[in-house]
Amino acid sequence: MPGMKMGIDLGTSQVVIVVAGRGVVLREPSVIAVDRDSDKIIACGREAYEMLGKEPASIRVICPMAKGVISDYDYAERMLRFFVRKVCAYKILKPRAAVCVPASITEVEQRSVIEATLASGARRAVLIEESVAAAIGAGLDVAAPRGCMIADLGGGTTDAAVLSLKGMASSVSIRVGGDDFDEAIVRFIHNRYNHIIGRQTAEQIKKTIGSALPDPEDNPLMDVKGRDAVTGLPKVIQTNAMEIREAFDEPLEEILSSLQRVLENTPPELVGDIYENGLILSGGLAQMKGLAELAAQRTGVNCRVADHPEDCVALGTEKALKYVGIMSAGVYDINRFSYRLSDIDA
Repeated sequence: MPGMKMGIDLGTSQVVIVVAGRGVVLREPSVIAVDRDSDKIIACGREAYEMLGKEPASIRVICPMAKGVISDYDYAERMLRFFVRKVCAYKILKPRAAVCVPASITEVEQRSVIEATLASGARRAVLIEESVAAAIGAGLDVAAPRGCMIADLGGGTTDAAVLSLKGMASSVSIRVGGDDFDEAIVRFIHNRYNHIIGRQTAEQIKKTIGSALPDPEDNPLMDVKGRDAVTGLPKVIQTNAMEIREAFDEPLEEILSSLQRVLENTPPELVGDIYENGLILSGGLAQMKGLAELAAQRTGVNCRVADHPEDCVALGTEKALKYVGIMSAGVYDINRFSYRLSDIDA
């Protein structure tokens, strides 16, 4: 009796789980809340995320993922076990899982991901690079003898790659993502207005009025609640899209520069294919207003956002697992798995 096959996007900001034949079955924030005294789980996922920054002294709210890798192994394993059991609580056989990781991950970090996945209840586990999974999940033909370019913009990392003939011709992975934009907003509001806000408020600002290419004629305003840094009292200030774009300068420049580096290191014939086929953006940050247009301006190639960008990596991971014939619990070397793309019937 075959067991369940699942693809896991173990992201910095959220965990997405896809099951073969069923599609996306879970999408939850990568947050866990525990009792500070007993260390028992109080909440996990969305419910824990809503506690972030609002918890009393008796509760710890932890984000066990940082920059695309595990920063707190024990809580990451407990969080993942909670999610896996939620998906396959009544299955007799443990599932087989493929987990996506950024290309910049170290061997120690690879081992942590594998061990956490196995400890969460998976029977076998392998790793796949985020850019490869995103390309497959976005529907790109990675087996064709022509270049296709994908950039996965996640919460903690940005992975960009040019793929051809089931291999990577050029790739870059940097530890800059959506969380850096949130932190940039927090710093900007504090420096400009002496106003202190939390992570959730910054994320709300980013999603509501954040734009990579703001229009002076369409400059929406937003009231921001927080605490005055001088008096310590509650305060409401007003900001706009043009100001928030100013806060994005540094992380945006790093992401756009990484896209340029990928193209600079790509063989000329493949660059011609990319000029014709364009650049595909995936990941939650790809949905930022104006980002695709700005990327097109900087790279000189057409750019579009993939369908269901937040799910591309998980969908591609599940599809990759579907076609990998040999599963091994000891596959720690991400490069060995990545170069077995010939086993994937893309």
